[in-house]
Amino acid sequence: MQDSLFKYMKVGLVHFMAYPATIKGEGPILETIRKLALDDYFNAIEITTIKDPEERKAVKKMLDTSHMTVAYGAQPRLLTTGLNINDLNEEGRLKALQNLKEGIDEAYEIGATGFAFLSGKYEEATKDDSYQALIKSTKEICAYVKSKGNMTVALEVFDYDVDKKSLVGPADIALRYAKEIREEHEHFGLMVDLSHIPLIHETIEESLLPVKDYIIHAHIGNCVVKSPEMPGYGDLHPRFGFPNGENDVDEVVDYLRVLLQIGFLNDKKPPIVSFEIKPFGDEDPDIVIANAKRTLNEAWARV
Repeated sequence: MQDSLFKYMKVGLVHFMAYPATIKGEGPILETIRKLALDDYFNAIEITTIKDPEERKAVKKMLDTSHMTVAYGAQPRLLTTGLNINDLNEEGRLKALQNLKEGIDEAYEIGATGFAFLSGKYEEATKDDSYQALIKSTKEICAYVKSKGNMTVALEVFDYDVDKKSLVGPADIALRYAKEIREEHEHFGLMVDLSHIPLIHETIEESLLPVKDYIIHAHIGNCVVKSPEMPGYGDLHPRFGFPNGENDVDEVVDYLRVLLQIGFLNDKKPPIVSFEIKPFGDEDPDIVIANAKRTLNEAWARV
């Protein structure tokens, strides 16, 4: 592709994954966000909870100054606490829902344009009950977001039987779910992630084409799925070029081509496309980020 990639997307980074010490709302939040705010490769950033209210104010000021688009990822609010938004125990579901509502308040406070979460674990025998609980929770989340402002709401598609074991899930259930929510809530859509596609046992086309009308946000990353014995196995988002990884430049090229084909990547209203990458072991987060930028640059040149 000869056109600049910035014509078709806002390149972002999932901050709390690249700097995992910040994932619970503590740690070197200010200094690491500042690094990204200084890097003009990134037009967008995805952050999560920041426990200290004063630090939240400082981050908001920094991001307002940076002219970056901000999105809020509530996935850690569920994954680090074990809460499940489709919990069949009503008390548990309401606890998860309250947690996400607090995240929505934080997202608006920080100036986010979008809010993302994920579905929870389920049992095959009660899968439909879990689905109905997810529908109920999602509609409540969408209504709460709408009552506060104009953020979009995205559910990120995860694996269903490898690591996170989320209800959504494969393309068929993602399509059914997105269609049902969108009927009532136009500000809702799906977040797709290249690193999750091999974990869902689908090809890029199988994963994206059925839900093309509902994709509002995309991630780019890598995974290891060949064997549980391999380092980095599961949903760990290792760097590109990681041993036994499923995704590298070729797969990023294919992913971008499909996203262009379906009109998600466009020059009228470029969407956020963020790296979701995580240092493995003692790897340097800044080098892992540079790796991702090189990978995208090379892939885009071949699209």
